[in-house]
Amino acid sequence: MSELKTPHAGDDRAKDDDVVALLMRQHGDIRNLFDEVEAATGEERRDAFRRLVRLLAVHETAEEEVVHPFARKGFPGGEQVVEDRLAEEKAAKEALAALDELDTDDPKFLPRLLKLRKDVQEHARAEERYEFTHIRRSTDVTNLAAMTKAIKAAEAVAPTRPHPGVESGAKNMALGPVAALMDRTKDAVRQAMGK
Repeated sequence: MSELKTPHAGDDRAKDDDVVALLMRQHGDIRNLFDEVEAATGEERRDAFRRLVRLLAVHETAEEEVVHPFARKGFPGGEQVVEDRLAEEKAAKEALAALDELDTDDPKFLPRLLKLRKDVQEHARAEERYEFTHIRRSTDVTNLAAMTKAIKAAEAVAPTRPHPGVESGAKNMALGPVAALMDRTKDAVRQAMGK
């Protein structure tokens, strides 16, 4: 399994101090990984899917710990916007967890992946429209930079697999470190076994 390449993992974009720009780039990376999984076969598909699972898990955990708490209080209607996003995230985690149980060569894999892709893209558009736009309008450069640092810190210790039912910052903080350790152990075993 190759190492996860995220927009902030050692490239020049790591200097970014705009949480919205960082998350939007990750949305683009997620779209690109879906393309890669769809186009690949065999071991290449498995590898691309592992990277997609990891990026989705890490990305959503960070949003749940940083973005959603800000949005709840940061602008009018934020509470409902977050509740809607959390419902979408839970459904996507459930679908991703089920998909993760399938072999990427299974005939059911690609149709389920395409359904997940559609749902994830709709979710990302809703975040961009209903959360990110308001975040940018509701805060200043200093807070955007602080949120960027918080996102990077959350991603560094986030679980690498979906955990449906853990869609709040509090649950992520309580269960995240244990889940992350278990996930990283599973990742190491899977890599050692060549899967």
